[in-house]
Amino acid sequence: MAVVEVERSNGIMVVRMNRPERMNALNQEVREAMAEAWNEFHTSRELEVGIITGTGRAFCAGEDLKETVARGTVERQPTRLPDLYRLGKLDKPVIAAVNGLAYGGGFMMTEAADLRIAVREAVFESSEAKRWLLGGYNHGVKNALPHAIATEMAFAFRFTAERLYEAGFLNRIVEPAALMPTAMDMARHLLSLPPASRVNTTVMMRAMRPQVGAEFERLAARLHEHGATSDRLESRRAFAEKRAPEWKGWNDPEDRFRTPKLDDGKNG
Repeated sequence: MAVVEVERSNGIMVVRMNRPERMNALNQEVREAMAEAWNEFHTSRELEVGIITGTGRAFCAGEDLKETVARGTVERQPTRLPDLYRLGKLDKPVIAAVNGLAYGGGFMMTEAADLRIAVREAVFESSEAKRWLLGGYNHGVKNALPHAIATEMAFAFRFTAERLYEAGFLNRIVEPAALMPTAMDMARHLLSLPPASRVNTTVMMRAMRPQVGAEFERLAARLHEHGATSDRLESRRAFAEKRAPEWKGWNDPEDRFRTPKLDDGKNG
């Protein structure tokens, strides 16, 4: 069976991650197939609304950590085609129909959608703090979340669908049987709009989404490198080997007291 299934009907394209035995984790094969699907969606003159979902109890568990460990580096292999959905390059609306847990890259795929529906049992986690040297600092800004919730998200705490609905991150929470019918109803509503209105409104709403300021991005770039980069792969090895990680922290212990700051005059 294909690791990504694509259904096309009446102007709607459903992209379904189909690797349930690995909770739809993003290995290279899935990334390639997703990129191909979204390029087809982008260039099609018949398909105007996209729906992204998953098979099984997970929407997407994010990075396939076992594949990363086997590769021996946290750097990803590029896909043959760019993933226009994750890059935000589509001018057509996409609905995320979250059928289960959404961690790491799965959370980010949910976040990239224009409209978001989730089953009540869904659980969300922005996982960067577990795998890199800086947590997901930008998600709260992009989603206009209160600072305390954004901080909790950045530190990789998990969120229920109910809580994210209350915070305004999700448009709907539904029972499992209603997930795809609700997504299809929303897609049909979008298709009922004047075509130019649908496209122009998609572009406008995305342009209005908050972004992290340039000075903070410069600080983030420095913080991403502040620490023992070997801990990035160690986090993945520990997961794959089902053991507690053995952190190094910093190559030079004194770096613990040299953390870059926004006001240190070196970032802009």
